[in-house]
Amino acid sequence: MSTLAFADLAPATPDLDDLAARTRGMLDSLVAAQTTPACLEILRDWDAMRREVQTYASWVRLRFQQDTADAERKAARERWDGQAPRWTELQIDVERAVLNHPCRAGVEAEVGPQALALWESKALAFDPAILEDLVEESRLESEYVALLAGAEFDFKGQAESLSTILRFRQSADREERHGAERAQWGWFADNAGELDRIFDDLVALRHRMAGKLGFDDFVSVGYKRMCRVDYDQGDVERFRAAIVRDVVPLATALHERQARDLGLEKLMAWDETVHDLAGNPAPRGDRAWMMERAREMFDAMGPELGGFFRTMDDGGFLDLDSRKGKAGGGFCTSFPSAGMPFIFANFNGSKGDVEVFTHEVGHAFQNFSSRGLWPMDVQWPTSESAEIHSMSLELLTWPHMEGFFGDDAERFRRVHLTESLLFLPYGTAVDHFQHEVYRRPEMTPAERNEVWLEMERTYLPWRQWGDLAHPAGGGRWQQQRHIYLYPFYYIDYVLAQTCALQLWAQAEEDRDAAMGAYLALCRRGGSAPFQELVRGAGLVSPFDEGCLASVVDRAKSTLGL
Repeated sequence: MSTLAFADLAPATPDLDDLAARTRGMLDSLVAAQTTPACLEILRDWDAMRREVQTYASWVRLRFQQDTADAERKAARERWDGQAPRWTELQIDVERAVLNHPCRAGVEAEVGPQALALWESKALAFDPAILEDLVEESRLESEYVALLAGAEFDFKGQAESLSTILRFRQSADREERHGAERAQWGWFADNAGELDRIFDDLVALRHRMAGKLGFDDFVSVGYKRMCRVDYDQGDVERFRAAIVRDVVPLATALHERQARDLGLEKLMAWDETVHDLAGNPAPRGDRAWMMERAREMFDAMGPELGGFFRTMDDGGFLDLDSRKGKAGGGFCTSFPSAGMPFIFANFNGSKGDVEVFTHEVGHAFQNFSSRGLWPMDVQWPTSESAEIHSMSLELLTWPHMEGFFGDDAERFRRVHLTESLLFLPYGTAVDHFQHEVYRRPEMTPAERNEVWLEMERTYLPWRQWGDLAHPAGGGRWQQQRHIYLYPFYYIDYVLAQTCALQLWAQAEEDRDAAMGAYLALCRRGGSAPFQELVRGAGLVSPFDEGCLASVVDRAKSTLGL
């Protein structure tokens, strides 16, 4: 295991002129290369250079997220964001040279067809004509991140952020959680103009880029950016229809039972976060205590996970505390030249700390398991595949939840499964919303809000906002960071959850077999497209007829519906 410490990681700032000169030299060598071994030698040097640059890019963006108010970190990120599109162009120049090379077949035999499929997809989503647009897109995205990270509002005499207010939004006291929702949505209402302006600019900018790339709208560009190489928009549309047919009725029944369990005549939006009168189960200790429980849990799950987690924890590759100025949410990034991932989260004392933590450890473990793959492109899978590792680990850790929740562990498992199912229609609503937005980029903010309300009527028909004026008017989508930052990402969670629930069902019957399949899937990284990885793990593709219905039937049985 690595002995590297995050504190010792200080990647050099890339010199773009030097990168351009080195890349031109590699391109000249590729053109002159007449054999596959000669091409591969050049590509290995190119891959090593890319790992160095990606390590810096991950590091500088992470440092900004850790403290968005730090002027030096912000300036460093802005400098790199200004250079990153030019670096993208240099990479795609090399990739196009390989795609058009006489030795392409030999290279593909060595690196695998998935790497070249990824390069083809990325090439279609890029042209030098959009270089300045990409810089502006990064600037707008950073503006959104900073705006939300700086959100602060008063609740019960204390300053709260969008991360810390969650513990009150999940309170067993209905009046308290209603008040917390009012406080949160009051901030969104106060900042709606800025949120709309940023998104207006992003939509218009992305639509212009699509035109420059030769596409009718940004939807097609989004699919190319996401490198969806073995399914298309038609597959996603059919999957969304299956969600409406197979999952929305189950979700409706779960909310009806939730209302009964809470003793409510009508379930309001602020009640959806709590599943019984006792409130949600919560971890029994602070972050340090949780890390001790995590060590015990991963050690018990096997030497691979146990050794990996100790390396992460001992090396300082975890940032889990909420603090002023820190960006919200949770994610995993990686430093490929060091062979190490990094986990970023915002603990707030809720059960979500355990869920987000195990989710991000799943990402990190997969990346660590496949760190030896090359080229760098296949160390991470495409996102719908990557989310299988994270969502599956959330479920595969279930036997160890007593360590975090004590005698509330079984209640946690029931709530977790319920919320995993309830997520499916919400995640699908986000995806459908984005398709509508980018197919009609001329929409006004009010029209976009109406589209979101239509998504709620279709996928979340139980939703009642009551006196929460901002979300009742269709503004709920503004809280979903992916809509601003990662267009078309969100359906990937739904596809992955469908697969993770299959792995959970297998683990309920044969845990050793399920863990073996999980470890093997992690080691494959991104060496194959989504459906090939899924079927290789013994799972059914979410696009196959009957897949969702089968998942729903198993969950209904477990939940007694």
